[in-house]
Amino acid sequence: MEKLVTELRQIMPFKDTTDLGDIVLIASKEPQMLVYALVTDISRDTTRKAEWWHLSLTFLAIPPQEITWTLRTQQMTGMEVFTMGGEERFVKAVNFAPSVNKSSQATQQKKENTKKKDSFLKRVK
Repeated sequence: MEKLVTELRQIMPFKDTTDLGDIVLIASKEPQMLVYALVTDISRDTTRKAEWWHLSLTFLAIPPQEITWTLRTQQMTGMEVFTMGGEERFVKAVNFAPSVNKSSQATQQKKENTKKKDSFLKRVK
């Protein structure tokens, strides 16, 4: 599992945090799967002294499946691999914004270049 997680970290634009509305990538050794899920709720587990959270997810599959896992902050943010029923799991939020930011930066740069080109022209009447 550690090898898979290392490879995923190299190719995926992960976030350091997990927030409501994020898309997370879930990796599991048994059953072997890589699946995306939408974070639909995060609430504190008040029955425990340590910092545990109820992480509600909807698997982005057909049909969508809703689940709730109780995880520590390190587990739901991909800082550590954890086990469920003796099987290893990995959860980390994916940052889809870099591709959006790159295209918006390119658009902004084109606008600025257009303005620069127009600025040296003078209007003659």
